[in-house]
Amino acid sequence: MAHPSAELQETIFATLTSDAALTTMLGGPKVFDRRPEHAVFPYLTLGRTAVVDWSTGTEDGAEHILTLHVWAKGGGKAETYEIMDQVSRKLDDAHLTLPGHHLVNLQLQFAEARQEPDSPAYHGILRFRAVTEPLA
Repeated sequence: MAHPSAELQETIFATLTSDAALTTMLGGPKVFDRRPEHAVFPYLTLGRTAVVDWSTGTEDGAEHILTLHVWAKGGGKAETYEIMDQVSRKLDDAHLTLPGHHLVNLQLQFAEARQEPDSPAYHGILRFRAVTEPLA
């Protein structure tokens, strides 16, 4: 069985890259684990994940804090907000299926859009909280 964070990231990646509206906004399935050297704006990167033991006395579980980054340039902050909204619509409170774990919940906890200092790029940050349990 894979680590629940790996399963969660793979499932989120598949969910986002299969979303036609998001793919159109990004100009292709431009969702990356890390930014390619010559990535063309806009695109989305899967950022930091922190995992905390969420087990109880009788059940195993994990809490995941996942950060997604939206990078835009030409369309400015409005484009950044549109992409962030689409990602939120797709993931917030989603009932995603993981291969070896049950996703108890997935909720947006934080969102921010800003222009990067000394750059024409806009940066959107979405932080999600997920709780997983191993399948019985």
